[in-house]
Amino acid sequence: MPRILGIDPGSRKTGFGIIELEGRKIKHIVNGRLMVGDGDFPERLRQIFEGLTDLIERYQPEMMAIEKVFLHKNADSALKLGQARGAAICAGVSRNLSVAEYSATQIKKAVVGNGHAKKDQVQYMMSIILSLSEPLEEDAADALACAVTHANFANVGGPKNNKLPEGMRTSRRGGRYGR
Repeated sequence: MPRILGIDPGSRKTGFGIIELEGRKIKHIVNGRLMVGDGDFPERLRQIFEGLTDLIERYQPEMMAIEKVFLHKNADSALKLGQARGAAICAGVSRNLSVAEYSATQIKKAVVGNGHAKKDQVQYMMSIILSLSEPLEEDAADALACAVTHANFANVGGPKNNKLPEGMRTSRRGGRYGR
């Protein structure tokens, strides 16, 4: 039963979510976010690295999926986001996790069916797919969506087939979250 750690990197808050695969069923293990605040930037990077390292040691995922950096209007923000991703990736590889990267468009398309879906649509679909009763924070929902995307794209835990994991559906009709 492989476990996948999904990461939504950020320089002030980094979302995380861990899922476990039982055949085609996806089981929610834990989600949340690391709040590192507005302090000295190198200190924030250390907190991201150490926080994720602790999470990896505690929950023992076998692989990590992380959202790629998108082009940002502000070059300084994009650079900081890239460095936060680097700290997260280093935490994973230092614990021998394989690391996969997915664009925001790939993630949204995989879990909502629309690569330009809004944040609330991702939150809603993660609640449905993982049968969660409590609302998810945006960062945690994005991290879980990244992990679910990896489970789908990498076909983790079974032979290649065209079936989506249990709880995931595609729709050609559209609708509120299926466009």
